[in-house]
Amino acid sequence: MKLEIVAVGAQGAAVAAEEGADRIELCSALELGGLTPSQGLMEAAQEAADGRLEIHPLIRSRPGDFLYSDADVDTMDREIRFLLAQGAHGVVIGVLTASGAIDVRVTRRLADTALETNPDAQLTFHRAIDQTPDPAAAVEQLVELGFTRVLSSGGAATVGAGIATLERMVQRAAGRLEVMAGGGLALDDIPALHAAGLSAVHLSAKATVSTRKNRANALDSPDASDPTAYMVTNRDLVRAARAATR
Repeated sequence: MKLEIVAVGAQGAAVAAEEGADRIELCSALELGGLTPSQGLMEAAQEAADGRLEIHPLIRSRPGDFLYSDADVDTMDREIRFLLAQGAHGVVIGVLTASGAIDVRVTRRLADTALETNPDAQLTFHRAIDQTPDPAAAVEQLVELGFTRVLSSGGAATVGAGIATLERMVQRAAGRLEVMAGGGLALDDIPALHAAGLSAVHLSAKATVSTRKNRANALDSPDASDPTAYMVTNRDLVRAARAATR
């Protein structure tokens, strides 16, 4: 099975490449659900990966829902063009309407921008699909829009709870796009996902680093969270995931 790792920096890109991942979803601000990486981050990730895997930046101009204003869409349109021009293998996007359906008009605009910038660009629709009324039915729209793959937990809180829907998505796709399982993925889920016909998995493989205990004058935030904490890619988790997918 293909293995995709979420990377939020050059460190994550290097770990994913060294441990044999097939691609990364590159983003910033994972604690906010992921936002578009900067051009500098894209360049650093490319250097760290050194051509050993594919890099697919997330295109998400702000946190929150997936209903975007015209200004948001214009920003994402620019991000797509710049990041693909830098050498990204594809982009990860997702836009919904107020009713929870795929916003076909806006999604087509962003997809067209990507393919106009690079006709070989791969298109991934992210877990916004899990907020649609029927992720399996939405697969047909993604095929028509020219998507390469869709990332989904099967409309459930975790992949393990959504395997039945993921299997229906694979059947609906009928080989026309790749269904990739991600979202609360446990390594123990992988054999069942393989049996259900899925060919790719996606996980953050993240660990939290904190320096607060080393700083006598470290301040707490108003909500008692750790203001020194940040996320990195955990090598052991990536290695275990690679072994499980093999």
